[in-house]
Amino acid sequence: QVQLVESGGGVVQTGGSLRLSCAASGSIFSINAMGWYRQAPGAQRELVAKLTSDGITNYADSVKGRFTFSRGMVKNTVHLSMRNLTPEDTALYYCSANIDGINYWGKGTLVTVAS
Repeated sequence: QVQLVESGGGVVQTGGSLRLSCAASGSIFSINAMGWYRQAPGAQRELVAKLTSDGITNYADSVKGRFTFSRGMVKNTVHLSMRNLTPEDTALYYCSANIDGINYWGKGTLVTVAS
């Protein structure tokens, strides 16, 4: 059974930084894509960054230049490094992955940016 577990969320002041992590575990043959999404209170879930199987990373315009998606040193782990955070970045951040043709989601990690 495949699981995605996010970690690294918390409360940070405006202008601060956080690094989120996502670890995929279970019976995994291949990961075709992994991504980070977020959902702010009262808003729809939106794409933050996505790493495709081609190695291309796409970012939402709102985070370009501030967020960096990277692979972890541990297999099947990815990170989202976030800097220069603003209150508009406050949201529940979800990790998503297409594993063996099936889309999986984590339960999310909460990021709160205080003004």
